[in-house]
Amino acid sequence: PTVGTLYESAAPGEKPFVTVGAKVTAESVVCSIEAMKVFNQITADISGTITEGLVKNGDPVDFGQPLFRVKVG
Repeated sequence: PTVGTLYESAAPGEKPFVTVGAKVTAESVVCSIEAMKVFNQITADISGTITEGLVKNGDPVDFGQPLFRVKVG
């Protein structure tokens, strides 16, 4: 079973929280994960630049699964 579903934006049709090339801080919201009808905003937890999204919008995710690659700095 999966933990939840990843969403790139706060609502359909809205711009994504982050895109490749975006600079993030530890507090930056990078996506939202819906689990049991509750949407949880996920923060980067590190500062750097998003280099790759590893999960597509609407894909299922699991505990500890990497969601993005970030170049620290």
